[in-house]
Amino acid sequence: MENSKLQELFNELSIEEKIGQLFQATGAVYEEEAVISGPVKELGINERDIYLAGSVLGTMGAKKTKQIQKKYMEKHPHHIPLLFMLDIINGYKTVYQIPLGQGAAFEPELARKCASMAAREAAADGLHVTFSPMADLVRDARWGRVMEATGEDVYLNSVYARAMVEGYQGEDLSDKETLAACVKHFAGYGAAEAGRDYNTVELSERTLRDFYLPAYESGIQAGAELVMTSFNTIDGIPATINKKLMRDVLRKEMGFDGVLISDFGAIGETIIHGVSEDRADAARRALEAGVDIDMMSGVYPQTLCQLLDEKKIELERIEECAWRVLKLKNKLGLFENPYKGVDEGVAEEQILCQEHKELAETMATKSFVLLENKNNILPLSKGKKVLFAGPYVNRQEMLGAWSFTGDISDTITIQQAAEKKMKNYEVCFCQGCPILPKEMKLDGFVNYKEEEFTEKEIEKMLTEAESKAEQADVVVLALGEHFLQSGEATSRAMIEIPENQMKLLERIEKINPNIVVVLFNGRPLDIRKIKQRAKAILEVWMPGTMGGNAIVDMLVGNNAPSGKLPMSFPYCVGQIPVHYDELNTGRVHVPGRDKDRYVSKYLDIENKPLYAFGYGLTYTDFHISEPVLNKNTMRKGEKIVASVKVKNCGERSGAETIQLYIHDVAASVARPKKQLKGFQKIELQPQEEQEVSFAISEEMLRFTREDGVFASEEGEFEVFIGNSSEEERKTKFVLKDA
Repeated sequence: MENSKLQELFNELSIEEKIGQLFQATGAVYEEEAVISGPVKELGINERDIYLAGSVLGTMGAKKTKQIQKKYMEKHPHHIPLLFMLDIINGYKTVYQIPLGQGAAFEPELARKCASMAAREAAADGLHVTFSPMADLVRDARWGRVMEATGEDVYLNSVYARAMVEGYQGEDLSDKETLAACVKHFAGYGAAEAGRDYNTVELSERTLRDFYLPAYESGIQAGAELVMTSFNTIDGIPATINKKLMRDVLRKEMGFDGVLISDFGAIGETIIHGVSEDRADAARRALEAGVDIDMMSGVYPQTLCQLLDEKKIELERIEECAWRVLKLKNKLGLFENPYKGVDEGVAEEQILCQEHKELAETMATKSFVLLENKNNILPLSKGKKVLFAGPYVNRQEMLGAWSFTGDISDTITIQQAAEKKMKNYEVCFCQGCPILPKEMKLDGFVNYKEEEFTEKEIEKMLTEAESKAEQADVVVLALGEHFLQSGEATSRAMIEIPENQMKLLERIEKINPNIVVVLFNGRPLDIRKIKQRAKAILEVWMPGTMGGNAIVDMLVGNNAPSGKLPMSFPYCVGQIPVHYDELNTGRVHVPGRDKDRYVSKYLDIENKPLYAFGYGLTYTDFHISEPVLNKNTMRKGEKIVASVKVKNCGERSGAETIQLYIHDVAASVARPKKQLKGFQKIELQPQEEQEVSFAISEEMLRFTREDGVFASEEGEFEVFIGNSSEEERKTKFVLKDA
C-alpha cells in the first residue's frame, strides 16, 4: 500500500482502533471463540479488545492462522490484518543448533543461512514475526538463557546479531519467505545479578555502552523491524518504562524507527518493581517511553482511553505507536495479502526438506567443540568394539528449551546414526541411567513428562552398562543437562551434570578408562570431574534435528571438529561471572607465583576458567607463527595489516579459526586485557601453509573515554593472533592523531 493510502486509512481509525493496534493477545482467545476466562479475564480485556488487537502470540499452522486471520478481519471495523508472532529461536520444524552452539561455529554466514531457512518454513506456516535474535551479552553460566545468546564477546555477538537479522528478513520484507526480526532484550538482560532470571541489573554507563549495547545496535543497523524490551531494571528503572533508555538511546542515538514491543507482561510488572503506582500509571509510563505493543499485560486496552480523557497522556503518543505498527504490516505486504506466504502445500514442501536437514546437520557439525582428546582417542579407529551408553544415546529430546515448534519424533538419535554409519565397528548400546535423578521434576513451556523407573530398574541399567563396558575397547558416554534445565526461568546455582549421570561415569571408569564423553547442554558447565575421568570430551550443545548424524560422523572421523567456545567454561561456579575480556587489577596475579599473597587471586582455585573463550581442539595440529605488522605506527584514517602464517603440521586435513585480539595498553579509563576484533576460519590440507591477515583500523580501537565520547585515543596497542583468547604471543603498534 502506498504511504498516502496508509495515511488515509490511519486517519479513518477511531481512537479505540488505534489503541487496539498496540495490544497483543494470545492465539488461544481466537481459537476458543473469544471465551474470556482465567488469565485472560484477569487482564481486564473483553471480546471487543480481542478483535481490535493488532497482533497475536503463540499460534502457528497454515490452516489455523488463515482461519483466525479471516475471522478477525471480518470483525475488525476497517478489516486490518493481524500480525502473527512467535519465538522461533533455532529453527521452526527443522531445528538446528541452539544459538550458543551457533556462536561456537564462528561462522555468522552459516547462521544467516539457518535463519533464512527458519523464515521459509515459518512464513509458509502463517507467521510474520520471530522474537529473535537475542543479542544479550552473557557472562554468567548460572543464567539459563545463555543458550539463546551467542556468547560472552561483544564483537562475536554483534556479527551474529547482524547475520541473523539479515537471514530472517532477506532483502525484501514483503517477500513471502521472510519474517520480521525482533532484537531482544533491550537492554542488559544478560547481566542479571547472581545469574537469576528476571533479576536486577546494575551496570555502569560505560560497561553498558561498550559491552552490552553494541550487539543490539548491530541488529538494528542490519534493519531489524522490531526490538523487545527487557524485564530488568537499568539504573534502577525497569527497562520497559525507561524513557532515557528507549527514547534517547534506542530511538535517537541508534536511530531505531521500528516497532518496540514489551516482553510478556513486562509493562504490568513495573508495578511489582515498585516504580509504577498501578496499571494506568504503568501504561502511561510505557507509552511515554515509546513502547508500541503491550505483550499480554492488557494495560493498554484497559487504561489508555481513560488516561486520554483525563489528559494524562497525549493523543500524539498513541498515534505514533499505532502508526509504527501499521507501517510494519505494510512493509510485510499484509494489506495487499493478509495471508502473506501462508500455504499448506508450500509448508509441506519446505518443512524438513532434504536441503533444510542438510543445512541443520552442517550447523551442528561446525558447532561441536573438542575440549579434550588424550592419546588421540578420537576419531575412533575402525574395528574397535564401541559401547554407546548414557541417557542421550537414543534420546530424541536434543532440540533445546525453546524448540517447541519442532517435533522430537523427527530427531535422529546417536544410536540410529551409529547403526547406519558404523558398519566397520562392533557397536552396542545401553541407556545406563535415566537423564535425571528420580526425585527431580522439571517444568517447561509444554507438558512434558520423563519416563519413570524403579530403583531396581535403575540399578539394572547401571549393571548392564558395566557388563558391556568390560567387553568394549572404547566407551562413548552421551551425558548432559536435560533440555528443560536451560532456557528461560532455569537459573542454576550448581551447574554440573545430574548426579545420577555422574555416578554412571564413575562406575564405568573403574571398569574401562577409555571413555569419550559427548556432552549435551545449554550453558557452560562445571565439568572438572568429567575432565578427570574422560580421555575425550566433545561438546555438542543441543544440536537439533540432525544431531545424531553429525555426532557419529564426528566420532568416526568423517568430519573433524572446528568449533571454538563462545563462552568460557568456569573451573567452578565460584568463579562466575568469568570472561576473558576482564580488566586488569592493580595487583595482578602471575600464574606460578602462588605464594604472592596480596594479589587478586583465589586461595583454593586458579583464576583462569577451565576452558577459555575461543578454545577448541581439532583432529590435527596447527602451528601459528608470531604475528607481524606491515608498519608500527598508525595515523587516523590509515590501516595496519597484521599477519601470521598457519601450517597444518598433522596428517589429516582440518579447519582452524584464527582470532585477532587487541589490547589498549594505557587509556583514560581501564581497558580489557584483550578484545576480539576479527576472526577467520581456514581449512588446510596436511603440511599446507597459509598466510592469514587482518586489517586493523582506527574504528576498531574506539571506546567510551573518560570524557564520555566514543572515540579512540593515541597510544600503544598490543596485537595478539592465535587460536584462542589465551594466546600470549604479541606485537605492538602506536596510534597517532596526525
